[in-house]
Amino acid sequence: MKFLDQCKIYLQSGDGGAGAVSFHREKFIEFGGPDGGDGGRGGHVIVEAVPNLNTLIDFRYTQHFKAAKGGHGMGKNRTGAGAPDLVIKMPVGTEVLDEDKETVLVDLTEPGQRAMLCRGGDGGFGNNHYKTSTNQAPRRCDPGWPGEERWVWMRLKLIADAGLVGLPNAGKSTFLAAVTHAKPKIADYPFTTLHPNLGVVSVGEHRSFVMADIPGLIEGAADGAGLGIRFLRHLQRTRVLLHLVDIAPPDPDADPVKDARAIVGELKKFSKDLVEKPRWLILNKIDLLPKKEAEQKCADIVRRLRWKGPVYRISGVTKQGTKELMQDVMRLIEETAPVQVADEE
Repeated sequence: MKFLDQCKIYLQSGDGGAGAVSFHREKFIEFGGPDGGDGGRGGHVIVEAVPNLNTLIDFRYTQHFKAAKGGHGMGKNRTGAGAPDLVIKMPVGTEVLDEDKETVLVDLTEPGQRAMLCRGGDGGFGNNHYKTSTNQAPRRCDPGWPGEERWVWMRLKLIADAGLVGLPNAGKSTFLAAVTHAKPKIADYPFTTLHPNLGVVSVGEHRSFVMADIPGLIEGAADGAGLGIRFLRHLQRTRVLLHLVDIAPPDPDADPVKDARAIVGELKKFSKDLVEKPRWLILNKIDLLPKKEAEQKCADIVRRLRWKGPVYRISGVTKQGTKELMQDVMRLIEETAPVQVADEE
C-alpha cells in the first residue's frame, strides 16, 4: 500500500427536497384544504477519524464526494424523506484545511471524532405551510435550499510519541526494526526510507509507545534538496525527538558534528516548535569501532556540539544500549502525559 499524506478533495452536501402543492380530496368533504408536505433535508458531509487507517491513498482515486438530496414532499401532509449523511473516514491525525491551505477547519486527533464540513440544505415548504384565514387555498410551494460545496485539503500528521531524525543511512530504520516489530526497508544506500514508518515499542507489561521514522534529512532540505522537509510534520505531535548520529560514517571526510548541526538547522527552518521539543542525542553504530576508540569519538562529538541534553550510545544492529534508551523514553512519555480529569457526578 502506498503512503499518501496530503490531498485535495471536493465536498458537496445534498440539496433539500421541494415542497408539494396538494389539496385534500375525500368523499363528503367539500373543502378539504391544502395538504402539501414539506421537502426533506439534504445529507450532511461529515468526516470521521478511524484508527485502522494510516494513509490517504484512498482519496487519490476518489476526489469528489456528494451527499444525496432530500426527498420531495407529497400530499396528505407527507414530509419528504431526509437524505442520509455522507460520512468520510479518515486516519487519526488528519488535519482538514480550507482551500487556502492555511485555515484549519478540524483536527482529527481522537478515534471516533467527527466534524461536519458541509451542511445539507433544508427542505422547501409545501402549500400547507402557507394556508391562512385569508388564503385558504394557497398554490405556493418552495424548492429545497441548496447544499454547501467546498474544496478542502487533507494533511496527515502521524500520531506518534517519539520521532527519529538524522541523515540518510544514520541507522534510523535499523534502530526502528530493532526495538519494534516494524519491518522498514533497510539497505546500504541513501534515502532507503521514502515515506514515514511507525512501530510500537513494548516496554514491560502493558507499557508501550509509538515511534515514527521519517526519511533522512540533508543540508538544504528546506530548499528542496533530497526529499525535502515536508515529512517533518509527522513529528509535530511527538513528545521527544531522537537525533541519531552515525559516529563511523563510511565517508572518511564526513564530519558527524557538522551533519548534526545541519539537521538542527533544517528543523529550525521548518518549525520553531519542533526545535523546542525535547531532543536526545543518540550516537549510533558504536559496534563499528573498537570500544576505546568509540568512547573517544563519542566524547569528542558531545564536546564539539556543546550538548547539554541526554546522550545515549547505542548500536541498532547488536541492540546495545537500546533497552535502557527505550525505558527512559517510556518514562518521559508517562511523565509528560496529559492528566485525565474525572468528570464530577
